[in-house]
Amino acid sequence: MGVQVGVIGATGLVGQEMLGILEQRAFPVDRLRAYASTKSEGRALPFAGDEVRCEVLRDGCFDGLDLVIVDVDDPIAEVWAPVAAAAGAVVVDNSAAFRMDPEVPLVVAEANPEDLGELPKGIASCPNCTTIVLVTALAPLHAAAGIERMIISTYQSVSGAGRAGVAELARQQAAFAGDQDKLSRAATVDGLVVAGELWPAPIAANVIPLAGSVGEHGYTSEEWKLVRESRKILHDDAMKVTATCVRVPVFVGHAMSVNVTFSGVMNRARAVDLLDGAAGVLLVDGGSGAPSPLEGAGIDPVLVGRLREDQSRENTLDLWITGDNLRKGAALNAIQMAEILTRS
Repeated sequence: MGVQVGVIGATGLVGQEMLGILEQRAFPVDRLRAYASTKSEGRALPFAGDEVRCEVLRDGCFDGLDLVIVDVDDPIAEVWAPVAAAAGAVVVDNSAAFRMDPEVPLVVAEANPEDLGELPKGIASCPNCTTIVLVTALAPLHAAAGIERMIISTYQSVSGAGRAGVAELARQQAAFAGDQDKLSRAATVDGLVVAGELWPAPIAANVIPLAGSVGEHGYTSEEWKLVRESRKILHDDAMKVTATCVRVPVFVGHAMSVNVTFSGVMNRARAVDLLDGAAGVLLVDGGSGAPSPLEGAGIDPVLVGRLREDQSRENTLDLWITGDNLRKGAALNAIQMAEILTRS
């Protein structure tokens, strides 16, 4: 029997990826409804050899739907996800609106699918894109030996900021056109760095060690998401986590360097055994063993390489992890959650 599906935010980068993955994975869609802003009302989106026309959110728009997948800004999700649930749909929310709500499970499909067994509010949350990539890779190791502490440095692509982030990098790259003198002149005025539209400095030919808004204890919102979401997903509030999130001039793919200390015995050989063939993971252990974000773009698995033992501390590993932030980091995980929910 087919599923009546709604996608809120269908015209965004992640929303478009969701429609493609629904089709690629042959999700049993009986009817699809796509919701977008008023400027996209009536826009035709291709789906399964046909097309679906965008609607706007309004009273009664979820009537008859079994599943609603949400990918919009938090304030919109806060209003409309509960409306969809009240209309009888199961909701998979990709915003941050409900992630830390104790009555809403926060799920990485390969790590804690059992948490989808109970939905007190009819809503299940999809974690932040960086958290999904991280936890997909580390869940098998945590299950075997228990993570005691993680030190994370991320290298996050501009698509994490949506179409505006992609456009800003493309615009700056075109303007600078590889001319270092031109770049220097364009990026500074009277010795002061000129901010872009999204970030406090040019992102082209640069890295910005500030992803998200600065908040508690000087950590950014992206850094706190890694800390709090990984604890909730892995069911370990005592796990020590610290992170520095950096924006880099890459279009698609988040990467991270992770130093992980385990409470149990862990070494490189055991980690290789656990990761080789683990669900959602591709271990790149031969050759250079250093997968780049470009290699992970457009594919489902999270890539793990540079796997080595920390020579300064027992039961501690260094890993390099990268994955497509639009795909596994958002759209694919949401569809995997929907698959679990609709077959249970």
